[in-house]
Amino acid sequence: MTLAATELAFRAASVALLLVLAASLLSDFRNVLAARLGAAFALGSAAHAASCSIGVSSLVPIWHAPLIALSTGNIVVFWLFTRALFDDEFRLRWWHGLIWAAVTAFSFVGCLWIAPGGNARFSVTAVNLIVLGFIALAVVQTIGSWSADLVERRRRLRVVIVCAAALYGGLNALLQILVAFSASDVADTVNTGVLACIVAAIAYAMLRVDGADLFPIAPEPAPAIAPIQPLAEDSDQKLIDALMRLMADERIYRQENITIGVLAGRLRIPEYRLRRLINQRLGYRNFNVFLNNHRIEEAKAALADPSQAEVPVITIAMDAGFQSLGPFNRAFKAVTGVTPTEYRRLKTSAA
Repeated sequence: MTLAATELAFRAASVALLLVLAASLLSDFRNVLAARLGAAFALGSAAHAASCSIGVSSLVPIWHAPLIALSTGNIVVFWLFTRALFDDEFRLRWWHGLIWAAVTAFSFVGCLWIAPGGNARFSVTAVNLIVLGFIALAVVQTIGSWSADLVERRRRLRVVIVCAAALYGGLNALLQILVAFSASDVADTVNTGVLACIVAAIAYAMLRVDGADLFPIAPEPAPAIAPIQPLAEDSDQKLIDALMRLMADERIYRQENITIGVLAGRLRIPEYRLRRLINQRLGYRNFNVFLNNHRIEEAKAALADPSQAEVPVITIAMDAGFQSLGPFNRAFKAVTGVTPTEYRRLKTSAA
């Protein structure tokens, strides 16, 4: 088999796998944001598989330019996908679309005007620096939210998706910057082969994980004290009772930068066991949501208290453990459906 035929086979296999993965996500979880972003990432990756090349030319065929542009813009989708996949409270904003459009448009302009105008090196370098930047953002935010994730299978999947995609994307970007104008056909064949293997590994890993672990059908439980599942082991029940005492009596959620490791240390149990208890027994998928719901319960009581009617909302938020007003307002509205100020007014009117 010739190099050209081998490269074509690798591209076809990658595109086919990615299209199947996109169709599967849309079929089973079309109403879940993370799944829709995952499908969009798979489709963008299919465009990359069809158009990727280490070796580049200053003259790009017109039909090829849209694929390259979509492939470049897909790094923004990857960033958004990693956020939505591991943060159940993440929501798309209008400016996310603007970022994607700007990156895609810059790549398209680079293919048709900047590179043919004698600035091919600038165009390739700029595009790949953008790619590296978004890969860095995805890795940093994934590491930063790692400890708060309570779904064990989803935590393991982070390693596969983020490391595999970031490693391939980072190396591909660096190679294009360094050897784009001197790469051989062998390099392109190896590149497509590595991509096919990575796509297969990600698809296999995602299909092995229960969809309910990855994509919640129902929102997080709103009450701070979630319903406890029956028939617990005595040891588990004692730990849950001790955890609830820390929350209700000591109000440990008020501590600045409280982590699940600190809480596990107070209970004298391993982190993994505390994760399992909060996730499987109390119904939470994220440690920060668990903490915030306790904080919001305290804030609700303060806002409904006539004797605290003149206390500023930000003071109540800070006393409950929030570090700033913006996250408090968003978390409060997500749980109650109204802003803190509206909640206080409603309670005052009802009194």
